[in-house]
Amino acid sequence: MTKHDPHQNLRWLTHEFSSISLEELNGKAEMLSRIDNKYVVQARELKAALPELAQKFDVLEIERKRAFTYDTRYFDDAGRSAYYEHHQGLRKGFKVRIRRYADAGLCFLEVKVKGQRGMTEKYRLPHDPDDIARLSEPARVFARETYARQYGKPFRYDLHRVLDIRYKRITLVAKSGGERMTVDTDLQFWSGDKSCNVGTGVFIVETKSRLGRGDGDKCLRRANVRLTKRCSKYCIGMATMGQVTRFNRFLPAMRKLNLQGIRAADAHEMHACAAQDNSDFGPNNDHTFAAGAMAPSSLPLRARQGENTSAGKLQRR
Repeated sequence: MTKHDPHQNLRWLTHEFSSISLEELNGKAEMLSRIDNKYVVQARELKAALPELAQKFDVLEIERKRAFTYDTRYFDDAGRSAYYEHHQGLRKGFKVRIRRYADAGLCFLEVKVKGQRGMTEKYRLPHDPDDIARLSEPARVFARETYARQYGKPFRYDLHRVLDIRYKRITLVAKSGGERMTVDTDLQFWSGDKSCNVGTGVFIVETKSRLGRGDGDKCLRRANVRLTKRCSKYCIGMATMGQVTRFNRFLPAMRKLNLQGIRAADAHEMHACAAQDNSDFGPNNDHTFAAGAMAPSSLPLRARQGENTSAGKLQRR
């Protein structure tokens, strides 16, 4: 088991790939409406797949960087409706989050819903990266309207901050277009004053394609990497940090991430952080434990009319 490494060098993973710019990525494979497949991959397995992947994909490069830090704050109600609807496999589920691109100073409110044939649709609204403490009224309106338009019923959830996630991401784009892959590592979860580091020796690889049978999926299968079902980072984080009491459907993914023995809080503590809307991202103190070690037992782009929500060119902070 590896530990969190703030200086992790991922050049071994990216140096074989030709580069692509963000503008080119958005033109070839923005993929905000897609079918997602996820795989939990060990470093040795990913290395085995790299030669073929490098023949079929380019890597996103911005200002000579190929790995980027993502900060994501998730919101749910007191009953953890977003989580449990996902756990139960309901077709009309949702996620509401604020995602901050830490290396660029860009930030979006994102609402994820389901479309036809299980396709994921993501709707975005630009957001102030320095004001992510809570959902603003315009953000709440956007979430309500997106949900109601998608499902034809009102959005009745009173949302609060429940989980923060940080990770490093590498983005691959198919040379032929119409397909993307993301490779995430060094996952860190925070909820209230507790946190968990997954480490840097394991990766969550996600393929995003129109039919869910892209070149990335084929490359991984040929490298003997098998699909990991129910591998939502949000749901895994909620289970790991003790925010929910039922999580059996996510146990296979948690085992692959060496998280099955970790519970950061007992059930009676699970809602203790619901009202804590601190503006700082991450933990309130250093109650941190690493994955693989037992914690104490008490523990398509849908723009509004007239609104351009594409990321545009990343700027240095």
